Amino acid sequence: ITVGAMGDSYYEYLLKMYLQTAKTEPEWKDVWKKAMREMMERLILKTRGGLTYVAEENNGRKKLKMDHLACFVGGMLVYGARTLPAAEVDPQWEPAGAGITETCYQMYHRQPSHLAPEAVEFNNDGTANNDMHVWQSASHYLLRPEAAEAIFYMFYYTGDPKYRRMAGEIYEAIEAHTKTTYGYSAVRDVRSENPQMRNEMETFFLAETMKYLYLTFHPNPRDVLDLDEFVFTTEAHPLRIFRGAASKGGAGAAFLGRS
Repeated sequence: ITVGAMGDSYYEYLLKMYLQTAKTEPEWKDVWKKAMREMMERLILKTRGGLTYVAEENNGRKKLKMDHLACFVGGMLVYGARTLPAAEVDPQWEPAGAGITETCYQMYHRQPSHLAPEAVEFNNDGTANNDMHVWQSASHYLLRPEAAEAIFYMFYYTGDPKYRRMAGEIYEAIEAHTKTTYGYSAVRDVRSENPQMRNEMETFFLAETMKYLYLTFHPNPRDVLDLDEFVFTTEAHPLRIFRGAASKGGAGAAFLGRS
């Protein structure tokens, strides 16, 4: 069981289908709530040092590992907490989302390059600064967006300036270690103060990572994108919430994002 690779978008889209259909199809919400209840009970763990994370499970056994991909959960939880009917919101969602987002920031902050590895493992008995390590050979950084995504959602809904500081540190590390003449590059080992580039850039870097960072730095993200009117796809393309052909310029506008 994982909310990381090969499963992440499924959980994200359960919530977003409910919201993109203007909350008219509750079956998506109900399945998402059930999944979140199971996740909170079985996968959300915390180290003695204070790091909240999303573990994996294999045949009933916990695997104390978290992919960078799973960092989206921090944003998803606060998104659900702020958009579902108040009576249906689990009070654990937002604090857990904040804790996961902090952990994902620490994935960057604790590395010499201030870039995050592809995956980390945890020592639940470890104290601060000794409870999270790079998992096996997953020391590379692929310019992934999930931490920036979680930071954006936390800032959007809380306005806490600490999330801008987190985003700023990540952006500075990206500029310092991944920028090339004609783009940005993934790096081989974030444990190096000057990591070697891999000469490759995934499309999600511009579509997601840079977009979420930009929106976090904007004086008021709602002036650029109102989440009461739009839902991001898993690749951060905005779709207007569909409220029927008579609203916001018709059915075509609902999908093209035109008013």
